[in-house]
Amino acid sequence: MSALRRSPVLAALVIAAVLMVLPFVIVALNAVKSPAEYNAHGPLSLPDGLYLDGLKGFWQRVDFGRKLANSVLISGSVAVGAAVLSILNAYAIGIGRIRGRTWVLAFFVLANMLPQEALVYPVYYLSKQLGLYDTRLSVVIVFTVVQAAFGTYLLSSVLGSFPREVIEAARIDGAGPWQVLWRIVVPVSRPTIAVLLVFFFVWTWNEFLLPLVMLISNDNQTVSVALGVLQGQRLMDATMTNAAALLGVLPAVVFFLVFQRTLTRGIAAGAVK
Repeated sequence: MSALRRSPVLAALVIAAVLMVLPFVIVALNAVKSPAEYNAHGPLSLPDGLYLDGLKGFWQRVDFGRKLANSVLISGSVAVGAAVLSILNAYAIGIGRIRGRTWVLAFFVLANMLPQEALVYPVYYLSKQLGLYDTRLSVVIVFTVVQAAFGTYLLSSVLGSFPREVIEAARIDGAGPWQVLWRIVVPVSRPTIAVLLVFFFVWTWNEFLLPLVMLISNDNQTVSVALGVLQGQRLMDATMTNAAALLGVLPAVVFFLVFQRTLTRGIAAGAVK
């Protein structure tokens, strides 16, 4: 009887999974078709063979290797920096119980809800004044602060319920604030921190507006900016367009699959807590 009750749920999950994967499969198939084959049989037909000129042409046209390195460097730096900043902020708010804790958390929530369009001119002006315009460091700093706003809010709620007895026992044994943080709080909160690292990386990878404004030189652009600029030029056929979409999303998908187990464990640990 219980199996019959689970069947509609499982069927719905399978259908949802197929609908999510199907666009990616279509893009991958069209990326290895020749333009003539695409025009003759349409986007839903299976390719007769592997046509890799679209992938090679796009890679060479945008210098995709450099764009990929820029995106990995920026996304990885933001993920690590935002996670560290979130830990420090949440430790002070959730465990340190600073004054005005509620108002501080409200500030972080408000900062997280602020649209990026409102940040474009202030960030552009400040980066110009500091000599950081058109540098990857400027984007790393901005997104580290933006992502840390969400991370601080999430970790503060987790650390707010951290067992005080454990912390008091560590302090009695002579542990200082930094030892309590890095030897007790961080190891216990590792699943949540791992989830934040994955989210921060993927979110930063997909960012477009601020990198488009802040990174104008070809050597500093990210994958998302390169895709948007090249698409706007309307210089690609359908095969190369699909090749560009495939190369643009594939690294993020690979990263997500590699850390899928970490993400699942973090979510499960949060649910148990």
